[in-house]
Amino acid sequence: MVGLESNHRSEEAHGSVRSYTIGFVFSIVLTVIPIAIVRNGWLEGTANAVILMGAAVLQLIVQLLFFMHLREEKSPRYNLLSLIFGLVILLVVVAGSMWIMMFNQVAG
Repeated sequence: MVGLESNHRSEEAHGSVRSYTIGFVFSIVLTVIPIAIVRNGWLEGTANAVILMGAAVLQLIVQLLFFMHLREEKSPRYNLLSLIFGLVILLVVVAGSMWIMMFNQVAG
């Protein structure tokens, strides 16, 4: 009975306080950097868009690794396939929205 309880507890413990703290600090940094860039006008145009999108991608990776425990699953293949499918849908929605906004502007 003792063996079952210890095994059950180890399966429930997904992350440590250290892991969550590191993820939280990375998330804060990856949130503050784009806010500072936009509010202070440090970058413009393409450089601004690239830095903001890069920070968003890094934020996604931090969330997946530190909080959603993507790497710690018993069968990460199914989770990874679901993640890739979700990212494809997200990419189609974002790219389609940007396409519509860029090429269907009313000349005025």
